[in-house]
Amino acid sequence: MITNAKELLGKEVAVTIDRPLGSAHPKFPQSIYPINYGYIPGTKSPVDNEEIDAYVLGPTSAVKTFTGKVIAIVHRTDDEEKLVVAALPLPATEIENAIHFQEKFYKHTLTLL
Repeated sequence: MITNAKELLGKEVAVTIDRPLGSAHPKFPQSIYPINYGYIPGTKSPVDNEEIDAYVLGPTSAVKTFTGKVIAIVHRTDDEEKLVVAALPLPATEIENAIHFQEKFYKHTLTLL
């Protein structure tokens, strides 16, 4: 079982989407997901012992699963790491713009592929 997000950077992964594009955040229903968001089955975050979470960039509609490459890791200074999965590499500014809806609440840095 993979527990370190760094092991996945550059790897192809399958993401199970549990918060599809257009859905509301389960704790904050006023916050709507502008992108698909889910988790990587077979992984485990050392922070919350749940699967490692992933932002999915690319699809313009809600999807149930997505297979792509881990193009970045979001390192939150006070929380768990998140992955960014896409079909193609993207510049840091495009990634930051896409995940800003959630990451604006956290101090973070990006590690790019």
